[in-house]
Amino acid sequence: MGDILGSGVGAGSRLAEWVQPRKPRTGPHRMIIDGCAVVTMDAAGTEFGSGHVVIADGRIAAVGAGPAPADPEATIVDGSGCALTPGLVNTHHHLYQWVTRGLAADNTLFEWLTTLYPVWAGIDDDSVRVAATGGLAWLARTGCTTTTDHHYVVPAEGGDVFGAEIAAAADVGLRFHPTRGSMDLGHSAGGLPPDSVVESIDAILASSAATIDAHHDPSFDSMVRIALAPCSPFSVTDDLLRESAILARERGVRLHTHLAETLDEEAYCLEKFGCTPVEYMAKLGWTGPDVWYAHAVHLSDAAIATMAETGTAAAHCPTSNARLGAGIARVADMTAAGVTVGLGVDGAASNESCCMLEEAHQAVLFARARGGPREMTVRQALRLATMGGAKVLGRENEIGSIEVGKLADLALWRLDGPAHAGITDPVAAIVLGSQPPLELLLVGGEAVVRRDEVRTVDEESVATQVAAAHAALVAKAG
Repeated sequence: MGDILGSGVGAGSRLAEWVQPRKPRTGPHRMIIDGCAVVTMDAAGTEFGSGHVVIADGRIAAVGAGPAPADPEATIVDGSGCALTPGLVNTHHHLYQWVTRGLAADNTLFEWLTTLYPVWAGIDDDSVRVAATGGLAWLARTGCTTTTDHHYVVPAEGGDVFGAEIAAAADVGLRFHPTRGSMDLGHSAGGLPPDSVVESIDAILASSAATIDAHHDPSFDSMVRIALAPCSPFSVTDDLLRESAILARERGVRLHTHLAETLDEEAYCLEKFGCTPVEYMAKLGWTGPDVWYAHAVHLSDAAIATMAETGTAAAHCPTSNARLGAGIARVADMTAAGVTVGLGVDGAASNESCCMLEEAHQAVLFARARGGPREMTVRQALRLATMGGAKVLGRENEIGSIEVGKLADLALWRLDGPAHAGITDPVAAIVLGSQPPLELLLVGGEAVVRRDEVRTVDEESVATQVAAAHAALVAKAG
């Protein structure tokens, strides 16, 4: 397929060359996936041991048991030996970190951040596009059809990093919810990040408004939606949090931030603000059904109650939380209280695998390690990865389950190979077993992955450019 990324790191390509109109539909007008197990994740938990799904114009037209009705105009996908699920929804990520994996592997969160900030300070729009293409392609390989990104490192000379990652998502073909992250509290003012990667409030708000104007699409089948995402309590000011919330609500976009990830953060908030992280955010208008927190590991009963009462959601990132030793989130307690919870892989610098299916696997294991064997079922874990994520992003009427009228964002997993053949329950095979081969991944009925290979970008070319970007950034940091 050639070198789809163009000139590569540092070669000076810019947004005007990158952003192209959405590609015209190339897939079949109608498609039938037939003869597979179907796990719908609808409210009733409907499943078919052998069933079918009919897709028309990018949406689900029919779901049912047994063979599909004959349709000579449709393309038929033989799903025998496979299980069909909704596409997975990733609610927290840092795609630029795909080119900084493997650094500070044994550090605490604050040590990890202070080690990596000097490396991240060297990113630009070219390296971000390379990183995003690699990270998004891998997410697709792990069953993800919709992903967020929290990009908060914006070097002054870095170019249009947000346009770069949006262009990458268009190339790969995933639905994308990038969040315009920000930091305005540098080290000299008592914050954690170096001054070289923080911005002024005025610059942040102007760029946030421009990013919304340029890219946010609220339509039913949108491929891009923007949210605003000041980074964390220890890297932003009160004023930035307040003003970002006002701007987001004026423009009708969502709000996102890191919160309650570590005990160090709780100690910081208690010392600096005289309250817990959730109490602090509530004072600043950062609760509500348009807000979701990444991690939410260290929550009191009162904090969980506040989130439930206000409709504030959480992105659970079990692998990253374990990798950094942050702890195990109280997911079962949150969901029992009525808090909406989705899953996130977090950034590749704190979760080198970045595998969405692995997050469901780890979620159920950590929940049971914390609360016993009945703390979470395999179907509850898969729900977190599908409908839970769709609700976190406000798209539960469009994605997250296999229901008539919803978008055809679907993952077809092959379960008849040596790692999974003979497992009675397909959901147990998917969640507890090793990741099955991905036979087909559809986004709006368009194939992104076929037979465990990304078909929208050249994987070999992407890997080569990712390795070059990594080497360049590390060398630049000295």
